[in-house]
Amino acid sequence: MVQTRSLPRICIALGLPDVPSLLAHARREAESGETFLEFRLDFLDQPIEGATAIRGFLDKFPDTLILATCRRHQNHGKFNGSIEDQMAVLDEAVRCGAQAVDVEIESAEAAQERLHQFRGRAQVIVSYHNFEATPALDTVVARMMRVTADGYKIVTTARKPSDNIRVLAAARALPKHRMVVLAMGELGFPTRVLSPVFGGAFTYAAPLVAESTAAGQVSGHYLRHLYRVEKLAKATKVYGVIADPVRHSISPSVLNRAFQARRTDAVYLPFLVTPAHLRDFFTMAERLPLAGFSVTIPHKQKVIRYLDAIDPLAKRIGAVNTVWRKAGRWRGANTDVAGVTTPLARVLRLQKSTVLIVGNGGAARGAAFALSDAGGKVTLTGRNPDRVRALAKICGAEALAKEQLEGRHFDAVVHATPLGMFPHVDECFFNGSIPADVVFDMVYNPLETALLRRAREQGKTAIPGLDMFIEQAVGQFEIWTGETAPRSVMHKAAMEALSHEASGTPAK
Repeated sequence: MVQTRSLPRICIALGLPDVPSLLAHARREAESGETFLEFRLDFLDQPIEGATAIRGFLDKFPDTLILATCRRHQNHGKFNGSIEDQMAVLDEAVRCGAQAVDVEIESAEAAQERLHQFRGRAQVIVSYHNFEATPALDTVVARMMRVTADGYKIVTTARKPSDNIRVLAAARALPKHRMVVLAMGELGFPTRVLSPVFGGAFTYAAPLVAESTAAGQVSGHYLRHLYRVEKLAKATKVYGVIADPVRHSISPSVLNRAFQARRTDAVYLPFLVTPAHLRDFFTMAERLPLAGFSVTIPHKQKVIRYLDAIDPLAKRIGAVNTVWRKAGRWRGANTDVAGVTTPLARVLRLQKSTVLIVGNGGAARGAAFALSDAGGKVTLTGRNPDRVRALAKICGAEALAKEQLEGRHFDAVVHATPLGMFPHVDECFFNGSIPADVVFDMVYNPLETALLRRAREQGKTAIPGLDMFIEQAVGQFEIWTGETAPRSVMHKAAMEALSHEASGTPAK
């Protein structure tokens, strides 16, 4: 009998509509080095044929471990047969070499006697799924423990950040039992990386070139090489980025590569945090525990109320993009300042230069204070005149409505709004001529925004947002680690991440 402890940390979940497709994708995964595959037999038009096909597959790839699942449609699967039929399919899968079977709790409760047929032949994992929320897990665990099994799987849906830590804690609460714990959805993604660290037997991943079987899955290659799931341990420091949206952030690609380049035992995760859940995020951050995190849209200003200490410059700006924990206290700083001044200083003498800043949020505030401190003359504009005037008053800048820009010219324009950010790549604040010689767009995804494209067409010097992104990320890395950041590694990782996203191919 295969022991759960011998299972790899990553299981590739394969859910395909027919047996040839399932086997083709299974071969692709095995040939790429994956050794643990879940065959979702309930996805197949002929589940019993899929079970029988396991034997032939294992003849070619004998080192591969197969987990067979045939979830009934009543329990959010796709199998339309009875529980008796379900058990027959799983029994055939085990007879043909599957080393483990997954039986949902509803079927397991109704057919506990039938589960005994697998004893000594394969691992039995009893699973609980909640596709709506994350309920009180002590009740769920008590229910699961009433069914004898070799392992237990609890999968919920994260509705707020703290659901992640509640799910992860379920594994640590039962150290004597083999557990798989995950939260579905983008909010629950951190559990897919951290589950094994908290005692989970393994985590699930999507195949390289087929659709995932659950929301939030990424490829096994991605989990293994970017997040180093197989090498994470209890001592690993956890960092991340909080944003809404966060799906397209390249920060995980860049900071994880930086940690790896410096052999730092740390992992950097994306945390989807809505404005309504910022307080709840700190509840999770305390319990995780999180060592530090990047802050971006829309939290740079509101995050301040949750911090214990703030760098004087960040306090004056009223915006924080970097947070870390020291001596049990949350501290904040703003590395966006260098991200603005350093790229501009390469092409412009900042002192006495005239700079138009488009925007009124945290990024615009940072740019306004940074350029004013450098001796520049700052003008602000944006789509919300009241907020523009309020910011201009705070930082001693001139405020102009968009229509008042007619006839004005500046040494540089700094665009500090989300306009043009992926996926809304055609949006641009300026419809006609851009009133400056230098155009700096803080948006870095896509690499060439509509604004930068127009700037180049008009013969202006264009500064991509990636320049700012790298500068501020370098500052964050050095605050967190005390080491010199591997700038070239970070730049290469950023370019690769943006290139993969632009082409629609998975990042490696």
